[in-house]
Amino acid sequence: MEAALFSPITFGKVTLKNRIVMSPMCMYSSETEDGQVAPFHFAHYESRAAGQAGLVMTEATAVLPEGRISPQDLGIWSDDHIDGLQKINEGIHRHGARAGIQLAHAGRKARLEGDIFSASALPFDENMKTPNEMTKEDINRTIHAFAEGARRAKEAHFDIIELHGAHGYLINQFLSPLTNKRKDEYGGNAKARFQFLREVIEAVQETWDGPIFTRISANEYDDNGNTNKDFLHFAKEMKKLGIDLIDCSSGGVIPARPPVFPGYQLKYADEIRNQAGIATGAVGKITSGLQAEEVIQNGRADLIFVARAMLRNPYWAKAAADDLCVEIDAPKQYKRGW
Repeated sequence: MEAALFSPITFGKVTLKNRIVMSPMCMYSSETEDGQVAPFHFAHYESRAAGQAGLVMTEATAVLPEGRISPQDLGIWSDDHIDGLQKINEGIHRHGARAGIQLAHAGRKARLEGDIFSASALPFDENMKTPNEMTKEDINRTIHAFAEGARRAKEAHFDIIELHGAHGYLINQFLSPLTNKRKDEYGGNAKARFQFLREVIEAVQETWDGPIFTRISANEYDDNGNTNKDFLHFAKEMKKLGIDLIDCSSGGVIPARPPVFPGYQLKYADEIRNQAGIATGAVGKITSGLQAEEVIQNGRADLIFVARAMLRNPYWAKAAADDLCVEIDAPKQYKRGW
């Protein structure tokens, strides 16, 4: 039997050569603090593509300056960012990998000077700023920024967009009853809390015609947070809107420390995939090819998002292939060591 981890998968017109994704991870390396890429980014992302990941996804990339998590985050709020991002993608594509970008807005978790914004005027903790509750004008401006970010992503030759709706950032702040106390059409029940994400998706689809993933925090680790019923509702609504895959992470909405163990988030990808009928990505302490293969073979998820393990080893896909006794192509420069 062939290894499922190394089987191709297609989303729309985009085919990934295997199920291994370099998960988006903040690098805080925009040295000029203007959202521009730095030499580090070229080496960082191309090396994972050379390591044979099927999809290399860049870090959370801010659609507005005030949407950065830190001053060193990458940005896509200006056409000036397109050229650097396109050069990253040239390196990724050179090795047969596909390129993804995570469009993001930090909301109340932005650590910046000046005003920050959220669904409601609630700080993350006592050490963080109190955000401004977004007006309808703020909401419309932000939705437009996501659409413009998607347009720029297309011009920079990305293959896949992921909307960052997890880890307590802005989209997550609208989705969660812990952070959304609004009394208008964007707050209240699950349908209303989903409205901001719905409008973001619809706006992005006006400027982008490729696959769209969404990352969610499928457990908020609080009894008053979203429940499994809510997440299944959100997943089914995203499927109706044409979202291709839900990347299932957890936590970050409030200062809570979840229990962490190998595969601790797999059940969320499994439940959403098999109860909502939409493709999912699994992430969280997946460290070996054998572990990843079990997930794919048992139909628990469709993609494996590898984070810290791929920081430790840019050639994680090769190590996974060795685990599974699978031969994969090597970059010609590295064949002698492959």
